[in-house]
Amino acid sequence: MNEIKCPKCGEVFQVDEAGYAAIVKQVRDNEFSKEVEEKVDSAVEIAKSKAEKELDKVLNEKEAEINNLKAKIKDEQNESKLALQEALAKKEKEIAELNSKLDKAKTEKELAVAEAKSDLKEQLAKKDVELAKLKNEKDLAESSLKTKYEILLQAEKEENERLKDFKLKLSTKMVGESLEKHCETEFNKLRATAFKNAYFEKDNDARTGSKGDYIYRDYADDKTEYISIMFEMKNEADTTSTKKKNEDFLKELDKDRREKGCEYAVLVSMLEPENEFYNEGIVDISHRYPKMYVVRPQFFIPIITILRNAAINSLDYMRELATVRAQNIDISNFENEMNDFKDKFSRNYRLASEKFKKAIEEIDKTIDHLQKTKAALISSEDNLRLANNKAEDLSIKKLTKNNPTMQAKFDALKITDKSKKK
Repeated sequence: MNEIKCPKCGEVFQVDEAGYAAIVKQVRDNEFSKEVEEKVDSAVEIAKSKAEKELDKVLNEKEAEINNLKAKIKDEQNESKLALQEALAKKEKEIAELNSKLDKAKTEKELAVAEAKSDLKEQLAKKDVELAKLKNEKDLAESSLKTKYEILLQAEKEENERLKDFKLKLSTKMVGESLEKHCETEFNKLRATAFKNAYFEKDNDARTGSKGDYIYRDYADDKTEYISIMFEMKNEADTTSTKKKNEDFLKELDKDRREKGCEYAVLVSMLEPENEFYNEGIVDISHRYPKMYVVRPQFFIPIITILRNAAINSLDYMRELATVRAQNIDISNFENEMNDFKDKFSRNYRLASEKFKKAIEEIDKTIDHLQKTKAALISSEDNLRLANNKAEDLSIKKLTKNNPTMQAKFDALKITDKSKKK
């Protein structure tokens, strides 16, 4: 038997071996459980403390990384904004310079065009005055020539009447030769006064197979020939059976004129006396043969005078025309220079315009590049903002989502905290 004393009342009990063993076992189990519980509590406290330390360390590291990341993001944002501002300021300055150059070029162009127009108007005004002067001189000369022709025409009408009487007095034998002599005599009467430098002789050169009757040539004081006329005189008696026509001699006369190098051809004819076409005065048949006329004997001297005066006037006109041509050459040269200036100016303007367009294209490319850079910076800022949001959204739950060990420790800590609160 074994005795057991109660620690409270001091009474002694006697128990057998089996009871004693049961009591000892009960005491031992209680002590063990208490000891185990104390060890578990101690281990949990240690694990909790260690987990808290590791969590604090992780949180501190993450917080440091987040702060560094925020600082880096802020620095990059500041640098990007500064770079963008500098680039935009630089491009705005370049655009302002290009606009200034363009305005200057435009102003220079307008001044050059205005100056050229002013010079051209002045030159044209001078030329208009000169041409008006020449036109007035020409009108005066034509008026004078017309007056002289009318005087001569009146005189020749009187001569016509005299020649009609002269023809009636001619014999058949003397008809052909008399007309030639008559014309030669009329010319020689005026040779010393009106035709001092003239040549008027019979055409005796028959080497080409034919010849005219007379050749008239006149010369200026400088011995320059300014007119030449081939004359053919045709006449027949009223009693001649075979009547000739003026038309029968025109072709041969034109041939003689060309072979002898004369400018004009004149048929002095008394043929077809009843034909009013030839009786009206000087007949121009240049539509048939160039520079050819048919006249009655009374118009022999007037046709020479008219053609000679026209040739003399033509000399004056030729000299004036040469002057006008020289002036026109000056105008042409001015126009050519003006056109050359316009071409060069257009070329320079085109080149400047092309360069300006190219500069604008480069500016557009730069702006496009800056827009892309801006878009990239905005995209970078968005990414940084998202990273910042993710960092700010970082939580214990997300850190332990795929980590079973840490999740178990935090779960244990939660259980402990709940038991403590109870």
